[in-house]
Amino acid sequence: MQLPARREPYWQRLAKAAALGFRRGPDTWIVRVTGRDGKKTTHALTGVIEFDDAREAAENWVTRLTGTAVRTVKRATVRAALDAYLAYLRQQGRPDAARDAAWRFKLYIDKDDTIHGLKLENATHDDFLEWRDRQRSGRTNRTVNRNVRAVIAGLNKANKELGHVGNPAAWRLEALRDDVEDDGETAIFLNAEQRKALIGAASANGGEFMRGLELSGARPMELAAAKAGDFDGEKLRLAHRKGKLPKLKVRYVVLGEDGVKFFSAQAKDKLPSAPLFTEDGEQPWRRHVWCRHVRAAIKAHNAKARGANRIPAGASAYSFRHARISELLQVHNVDPLTVALQTGTSVVMIEKSYLSFIPSAMREKLAGLKAA
Repeated sequence: MQLPARREPYWQRLAKAAALGFRRGPDTWIVRVTGRDGKKTTHALTGVIEFDDAREAAENWVTRLTGTAVRTVKRATVRAALDAYLAYLRQQGRPDAARDAAWRFKLYIDKDDTIHGLKLENATHDDFLEWRDRQRSGRTNRTVNRNVRAVIAGLNKANKELGHVGNPAAWRLEALRDDVEDDGETAIFLNAEQRKALIGAASANGGEFMRGLELSGARPMELAAAKAGDFDGEKLRLAHRKGKLPKLKVRYVVLGEDGVKFFSAQAKDKLPSAPLFTEDGEQPWRRHVWCRHVRAAIKAHNAKARGANRIPAGASAYSFRHARISELLQVHNVDPLTVALQTGTSVVMIEKSYLSFIPSAMREKLAGLKAA
């Protein structure tokens, strides 16, 4: 996309207190340094057209002007930036903090082949979102948030003060909060029109997976693990692990007419051991992949939608489960105990997360139970 012409340059940060600007129209480059007193010094770069040449010339000029403002600019990997942060902690006499961070980086960065060798300056917001999604299997949102914060802190320090080039917006991630109602986190609800639009904007396999979530109220991980043999023509067997010492908890979800028809089509001509839903016809869905598909569908729909028709950016695969539970309570008037059994949660969590959808008479009964 071509930048519109304007008087004010388009600025990109080079390092702390230093920036490179581009004036669209005359198509010229300018470098700016801000002193400790707030005074700005600028310098026009001549004879450069390409961005890489302008950046190199700007960094050389800043180095000559300040001696230390840019230091030695480092265009290195994510892991190298975090190593610089660890070295900084040790130099500051914080060995315990360095050991804790090193352990988290080893677990969350070194074991991820996609992120640790990625050039920090080339990393995008999607790269970091997908990296976080890959860390969520078997971990609570609270645990993932804690470890993500450690990585963000390291990258911020490396970028702002240790000379590592990168865009902080790429790794600026909002804390997870809307994925698991069993953790007491805020749920994002989608109405029937929004769900239909999201499914329609998704890929074929992604849309089928979302429709399965909508009809069953399953957790995404449960549905991703479901086999063709788990559907008996009327009910769907789902299982998940829960508790401090995780135990496999199995339940059988009774499906409506639409659900029976849909899951019959999914199971048709498949061996009992074959997955009901796949990413590509063979590979069962993985968390980071379905998250990517949901985000892509939201983006595709919102590119054309306006106002109330837009899908909330924080919607996720779990939003289909939230919708199913809320509609069982408010549309179909199913009692909370049955809803809890069908969706694999508890009456306490149903009341906590979906209180507004429980009929008033049932709320009075639950309040009476508490008083007793």
